[in-house]
Amino acid sequence: MCCKFGVRDLASLVLGYDGVTWRFTAEETLNLKPFIGSSSQIIPLSHSDIHLPEHITIKPSGPVQGSVRPPGSKSITNRAFVCAALASGTSHLRGALDSEDTRVMADSLGQLGFRITTDHSSDRFEVVGCAGRLPSSSSDLFVANSGTTVRFLTALVTLGHGDYHLDGVPRMRERPIGDLLHALNQLGTSTSSEQETGCPPVFVRANGLTGGTATVRGDISSQFLSALLMVGPCAQSDVVIRVEGPLVSKPYVEMTLAVMQRFGVEVIHDDLLEFRFGEGLRYQACSYDIEPDASAASYFWAAAAITQGSVLVKGLSFKAIQGDVQFCECLAQMGCHVEQRPDGIQVTGCPLRGVDVDLNEISDTVLTLAAVALFASSPTTIRGVGHIRHKETDRISDLARELRKLGAGVDEFPDGLRITPGPLQVATVETYDDHRMAMSLALVGLGRPGVTIANPGCTAKTYPRFFEDLDRLTHSRSVTSDQ
Repeated sequence: MCCKFGVRDLASLVLGYDGVTWRFTAEETLNLKPFIGSSSQIIPLSHSDIHLPEHITIKPSGPVQGSVRPPGSKSITNRAFVCAALASGTSHLRGALDSEDTRVMADSLGQLGFRITTDHSSDRFEVVGCAGRLPSSSSDLFVANSGTTVRFLTALVTLGHGDYHLDGVPRMRERPIGDLLHALNQLGTSTSSEQETGCPPVFVRANGLTGGTATVRGDISSQFLSALLMVGPCAQSDVVIRVEGPLVSKPYVEMTLAVMQRFGVEVIHDDLLEFRFGEGLRYQACSYDIEPDASAASYFWAAAAITQGSVLVKGLSFKAIQGDVQFCECLAQMGCHVEQRPDGIQVTGCPLRGVDVDLNEISDTVLTLAAVALFASSPTTIRGVGHIRHKETDRISDLARELRKLGAGVDEFPDGLRITPGPLQVATVETYDDHRMAMSLALVGLGRPGVTIANPGCTAKTYPRFFEDLDRLTHSRSVTSDQ
């Protein structure tokens, strides 16, 4: 069982999912009733024995020297799960990420009737595809706070025949999905936001995806478009998808297309503005090697920048299908030396200067760059990332609040922020149950004593062993518990 339920003081539900805990009020507990007691078809996580304290204090490090290979990309893993489930035959995913987000996806696919097995010792998953059909005619899916899972599976269940319900933790009920629902309805299915908020919980009454033409906004989340793209080949007739307005995070759409191509589907498109699916497109099973996670890699490159050390991230190149490798270019603009080596990308830190950058295409690295900016000799301005207000937390306002605690001057804009370095302060950093907040701001502690991270366990969402790997890389027992 991956999901464990218990009651505290008879007034709230305590939900533990593979080492991560959420607490719900009595009212929220009633809303989660459909999920209680649902069984998992997936083997529990290999890292389920990882129990972090409520706070972790980071000890300063000298110049970091070493190499690291982060776990597999979350974004690629979850896209590969969907394509493999829709393929004909059995696919083998190697180097897949084993974390809360991917486990939620795998568990949900299991509840939909897909057969997924895993060998945790080698990060391999075997997925038996169902050739574009859904085995289950109805299901209640708990997606925790996984944006990729709720958006991708909302689209996927429209291929079924029956009623499907998707919900998650309280923050999930604040994350937008209305534009995706509108686009799916244009393709002949019936989806709705149950509370009419444009956010989950989502109800889908499916009778297959008819096809036709759909328009979707591009300025909220590229995951809406990626979800439509992945189910497009399985519609009953031709599909045309048009993007309305500017498209954020274009590299993630390009990643989706690359994963689909690896499973045998090549999509015709007009500069990522219009996509066309004709008859005869079918996913085919394959063996797929998943790249290390480039967003996770950014933390270790940033550690080199902050400490003026040198870190090699193995398994990634500038030809990776993940746009976040471009983060290294930002560090180069700040003064770091960046080198593509045969076995990975190496960053060597030098005295840092501030930059003015548009991070729209690599917005998952905004928090990482903000941490580095605290050590620069001049201000840094980050633009074009208004959409990250809709992530696990508001990654502009909440980030600004924590940077000010650490001593920085911060000017907040609708689509970004300006960070002016100041004398760094002792602080306990709140993470808002946001894995990227925890990992990024932990790096500040490598250059300034007294930085404590609250709720470090939220890193289980995408990188359960992050603090272990950071400790191993710094060679200075930099991570200590305050308990």
